[in-house]
Amino acid sequence: MTRFIKNVILFAIAVVLVPLSVANRHTVNLSLNPFDPQDPRLTIPEIPLFWVIFASLAVGIVVGGLGAWAKQGRWRKEARLKRREADMWHKEADQLREMTGASQPAANTKGLPGPDKRSAA
Repeated sequence: MTRFIKNVILFAIAVVLVPLSVANRHTVNLSLNPFDPQDPRLTIPEIPLFWVIFASLAVGIVVGGLGAWAKQGRWRKEARLKRREADMWHKEADQLREMTGASQPAANTKGLPGPDKRSAA
């Protein structure tokens, strides 16, 4: 089902992007110098406009993803600490199980039943 939904979404994106690419296929000069747009060192000549549009979208997605990743750093750090603490407690519980397993008396010996074997008789 998720594969179908993914394909539908990708098809919808393609339906939007293909006409956008066809409508904006004329070339432009991309100047990266805001003070001197005629500077040939910082100008990319004859680039299709849809490449500029798609590149700006891609850069926006990457910058947004990095920003979200950086903002969630506190939660990742807390998760790492909690994972280490849980591992420590699990290791200690395993050690205690091994110690109590070795010190348990045999089942056929006489004595009082343990706290988990309660009976009214």
